[in-house]
Amino acid sequence: MSDLGEVLVTGLGAITPLGADTATTWAGMLASTSGVGLIEEEWADGLPVRVAAGLSVDPLSLLARVEARKLDRCEQLAMISSREAWQDAGTPEVAPERLAVVIGTGTGGVLTTLGQDDTFEQGGARKLSPYAVPMLMPNGPAAWVSMELGAQGGARTPVSACASGAEAIAMGLDLIRAGRADVVVAGGTEACLHPFTIAAFAQMKALSTEDADPTSVSRPFDRDRSGFVMGEGAGIVVLERAEFARARGARVYGSVAGAAVTSSADHITASDVAGQVRAIESALRDARLSPADIGVVHAHATSTPSGDLAEAEAVAKAIGTHPVVTATKSMTGHMLGASGAVGAIAALLALRDGTVPATRNLDHLDPAVTLDVAGENRTGSWDAALANSFGFGGHNVSLVLGRAS
Repeated sequence: MSDLGEVLVTGLGAITPLGADTATTWAGMLASTSGVGLIEEEWADGLPVRVAAGLSVDPLSLLARVEARKLDRCEQLAMISSREAWQDAGTPEVAPERLAVVIGTGTGGVLTTLGQDDTFEQGGARKLSPYAVPMLMPNGPAAWVSMELGAQGGARTPVSACASGAEAIAMGLDLIRAGRADVVVAGGTEACLHPFTIAAFAQMKALSTEDADPTSVSRPFDRDRSGFVMGEGAGIVVLERAEFARARGARVYGSVAGAAVTSSADHITASDVAGQVRAIESALRDARLSPADIGVVHAHATSTPSGDLAEAEAVAKAIGTHPVVTATKSMTGHMLGASGAVGAIAALLALRDGTVPATRNLDHLDPAVTLDVAGENRTGSWDAALANSFGFGGHNVSLVLGRAS
């Protein structure tokens, strides 16, 4: 473990296509429930892709109406999950200047941006919402949560595509280690299910166009995978300096033992094995662990033909083929900027419960994948897990998570 100071995880919050909170999401993962379905709304008519992983509950039902109307959907999800995580952590009493918020997102308030542009085109400037700017700005989720909690130690927003949520946790780790905060609320949020974004991702051939059985479309590491399924959600964790958490008698889920962020500087969208290997190896060094210490890997694994193979190669090179690997995007779809934080939560709960969720739809493991990918729930006892997140632009983030002692 690093001698820079142990950082513990004391609270979890999530809203995903599997449930409105962490417990329901985790239960759905263990039951191999699919959150993927056909888009029934008329706006999807004529789109090349009709499958997505939308939320299982309307976030408006979880917020006061006067509050919700000021928030973009991605901000709503961040608020809901942050409140859950904060309550789950026992609402720590911490000096405002020692409390920070780091919430990443890939697209920010894109639903507001697109919706308000339509309003402007149809009705002119006077029809725009006075809340349009704070709703569309990517730092909105972190800002609103900081105001909710009175956090004065910084409200930060990494925007690194699909690695945003994981990078937020890595940044939170750094803030505590550097002595700049005792508690950090960190994670990611995303809500961009819209005809424009779906069409744009489809145009670059990233999304699967299958729809005969929506629940079977997202199939990471499977021989017949054909692209990812776009999802939405948020994942938030409460990080604490170990001494601070223990002094207040906090319940602990585990630790963030190490983290690393690398950039491939190679291609705007393609996966880069070398960059991923550097991230994994650097995270292990940061945690003062060896490859043999990693028992579980939560893979980024989006179900794209090339992306899954690149990650499988990177994990095999950096760690080996001994860890149990899970890919929960087979159930939640790809929640973009939220996926890394939700993946970290899943990895922590796998260590806590001694159960690794199955990768759904793994009917035929790709013969080029040499990893031990769990096709059914796997039980055991593991001390450490790796959670990977990789994003367009060459963003590579690896988190090393430890079981609570």
